[in-house]
Amino acid sequence: MAVKKISWRSMFPSCYRPPPVVGEDAATTVEEEEKWKNHGTRRSSLHRLSISDLSKVSSSTLSEDLSASIPGSNLHVFTLQELKVVTHNFSSSNLLGEGGFGPVHKGFVDDRLRPGLKPQPVAVKLLDLDGLQGHREWLTEVIFLGQLRHRHLVKLIGYCCEDEHRLLVYEYMPRGSLENQLFGRFSAALPWSTRMKIALGAAKGLAFLHEAEKPVIYRDFKGSNILLDSDCTAKLSDFGLAKDGPEGDDTHVSTRVMGTQGYTAPEYLMTGHLTARSDVYSFGVVLLELLTGRKSMDKSRPSREQNLVEWARPMLNDPRKLARIMHPRLEGQYSEAGAQRAAALAYQCLSFRPKQRPTMCKVVEVLEPLPDLDDIPVAFFVYTVSTTKDLDHKGKENNAKKETDHHDSDHHRSRPRNRHDHGRHCVKGQRRQSKDRDSPGFHDGK
Repeated sequence: MAVKKISWRSMFPSCYRPPPVVGEDAATTVEEEEKWKNHGTRRSSLHRLSISDLSKVSSSTLSEDLSASIPGSNLHVFTLQELKVVTHNFSSSNLLGEGGFGPVHKGFVDDRLRPGLKPQPVAVKLLDLDGLQGHREWLTEVIFLGQLRHRHLVKLIGYCCEDEHRLLVYEYMPRGSLENQLFGRFSAALPWSTRMKIALGAAKGLAFLHEAEKPVIYRDFKGSNILLDSDCTAKLSDFGLAKDGPEGDDTHVSTRVMGTQGYTAPEYLMTGHLTARSDVYSFGVVLLELLTGRKSMDKSRPSREQNLVEWARPMLNDPRKLARIMHPRLEGQYSEAGAQRAAALAYQCLSFRPKQRPTMCKVVEVLEPLPDLDDIPVAFFVYTVSTTKDLDHKGKENNAKKETDHHDSDHHRSRPRNRHDHGRHCVKGQRRQSKDRDSPGFHDGK
């Protein structure tokens, strides 16, 4: 008996559209492209393919038809061998990092690999077959990022589905994750305006997801999933845990609890009821990290300070206490009015009552002016010019000190050395060196 091949096109005819024309006859105008870059597009969101549509589809039916079945995606389908070539066989020297999905390697693609493909560096994410995530999370990313486009969502360029291998190819984000920029050992301190720019960009990304005709709940909002381009524009990545939001009269989505400790909304942890306000809570945690420079969970701190929300939230509405919890590496160089507004917003986002949290559109409205506030204190450096009189006086002091030092050295030479003195001197020197190594300016020769 002949086996009939099942194609994605035949399964979802209403979702299929021919690939867009590349070149002068392309349907997308310059004005539409600008609108996509700045505000995202909803042209296909009403008929957006849902992950629930694919719940009964076997992974064995996956083929190149997947990219054609996703409306407006224009995704490239790569072979495993091609991605080995562009990453130098997934060389460790190209390793960018590793998350729950698997390792991420840097590569480079151009039109020699695919006609019309822009020459650019890329990030190739390889599914760890022994990891916590699998085919479903891979498929979720392809489905969501293949259709959702916005300036503050990372761009999915293509994918690979070959035998048991699952890979994703994204635009390369040169500044890495917000987590690394904020908590990395050798990272420079992020200026206040940059922190607010990042918060605003991430908020716009979430607002776009929540306000789509077919809403999306991100479900895993945290610093490691916020990527930064060369000018610190924030983009949301890693949609493996994203869920379609409630529709019609439904108020929530019931699902098993997934996410990251320290960022997950308390009502979702207790009930499994997922709403857009769950994302708002997670955003409040990240905003708090930007203000304080502390991680959401930090077991190295005293017990009462290990949970950032429990420790910091009671102080957010008190200006005097707020100044004490601001990130010390800012060194006071931040807008006091902006910090108070951001802290008040974080306080609302972290409310234990979901309905009292603001929408992400309201969050964007509050954050919009904060990166440009100009009431940041100016640091002054005082340079003192010594007069001739001061120099003469200092010279006399130095001569007197030399005479004293000479007398003291004669005294010490005549004194027998204690056999323990040298040991104490070395220990003291080692302690001093250790202190220098822990200072922010020590780079260990790297």
